[in-house]
Amino acid sequence: MGTIQNKAKSCISCLLLCLLYAATAKGQFMTTDFGVSLCGPEFGVENLPGKLNINYVYPTTDEIKYFAQKGIRVIQLPIRWERVQKVIGGPLDPVEIKEIKSFLDNCNNEGISVIINMHNFGRYISGNKEFIIGSPQLPLIYFKDVWQKIAQELKEKRNIYAYDIMNEPHDMWYHSWAKVAQWGIDGIRQSDGNNPIMVEGDHYSNAESWLRYNNDLKYLKDPSSRIIFNAHCYFDFDNSGKYSRDYDHNNVNAYSGISKVRPFVDWLTQNNLYGFIGEFGVPKTDRRWLVVLENFLKYLDKNNISGSYWAAGPWWKNYSLSIEPVEGKDQPQMTVYAKYFAKYKYGNNSTAVVKSNSNYFLSMK
Repeated sequence: MGTIQNKAKSCISCLLLCLLYAATAKGQFMTTDFGVSLCGPEFGVENLPGKLNINYVYPTTDEIKYFAQKGIRVIQLPIRWERVQKVIGGPLDPVEIKEIKSFLDNCNNEGISVIINMHNFGRYISGNKEFIIGSPQLPLIYFKDVWQKIAQELKEKRNIYAYDIMNEPHDMWYHSWAKVAQWGIDGIRQSDGNNPIMVEGDHYSNAESWLRYNNDLKYLKDPSSRIIFNAHCYFDFDNSGKYSRDYDHNNVNAYSGISKVRPFVDWLTQNNLYGFIGEFGVPKTDRRWLVVLENFLKYLDKNNISGSYWAAGPWWKNYSLSIEPVEGKDQPQMTVYAKYFAKYKYGNNSTAVVKSNSNYFLSMK
């Protein structure tokens, strides 16, 4: 009897947790776990398509385990169109798809969901020439085609967090980015009516200038109503993330991250839309940047918006923003960021809400 009562109490507690989550998440159907962009497959742009493990690399299981042990539950994987589909309109490359599926499986083994991010800036490079989506050389139908095929290959994987159809589109020239994005959405939905779709914004997806360049994205149509808008937010003077000036010459203060991301957050709220911050990061060269980062993360967490830190991966080497461990040691940014990971928010033995395709399930962390 005691066992039955305990199980009943446990079920009630789980139900209450789900209801509480639904009530406080302001419509977000994703968890608010923060993640990291684990780079490698998008490297070697000067050698496209290039050779695996020479010009580019996929993250290893050890790298996945490091971030899983820290409490990360979301990883963003940047990929290149030119490698996944070596001939426009042709079949997907079996080697690349195998690598992506292997990465998904390795992440799934660690309880991590994955964002598949096409890291192409609205372009495709062929024969050392760059073609913009929507140009005569790269009609919109080919963007729809590649995403229809990717979704067809990956839709059965249980740990797809979202398909991010294009990283930082800019200067599209031939068509509005909103029109291009709709073709990508339509392609995915021909194969996969379930998994969420991420849409970044024009003008490098800048959060601060989102309303100026991307207000029309609110009119995008998804029959599954599962679009997540993905903005990027860096704290340097030009929002580039290059941090070419030191802290004192960036016109920055402890709350600059909040002021830069607020236009995007306000746009989401006003239009009752879902949001994500797909890139943010600070240099490790000055601890004052860590204060800016912490205030920024507090603001996102308060508004039930998650994101993915830029970046990690073995080939970043001396990159100042990287949170890839060096000789087994955590980077300074990790001391701040780790406070917002799932196991820190819920506790190692507590119950947390975790995504599984269209549903939430309860998992003991």
